[in-house]
Amino acid sequence: MLEEILAIILAIAIAAAIYYLLRKAFTLAINAIAGLVTLWLLNTLDVMSWFGAQDIAITPVTILICALGGLPGALILVLLHLLNIPI
Repeated sequence: MLEEILAIILAIAIAAAIYYLLRKAFTLAINAIAGLVTLWLLNTLDVMSWFGAQDIAITPVTILICALGGLPGALILVLLHLLNIPI
């Protein structure tokens, strides 16, 4: 009887952990897509030339910043690029 109760509690704990991780992963994926789409749109629409700057190069570092930071990460990249701070 005790083993069955422990198995049920363990199954509920594992299900809760998986749910939590998937929910966080989904939020991170949405943030990453928003940041990368923003960076791509800025380059495609040539927005940086309005401010007298070149396009932001899409490198592994900028992709990582946009993936982890999302839209705020993309805006930080734009700000750093406009201030001529190398990334």
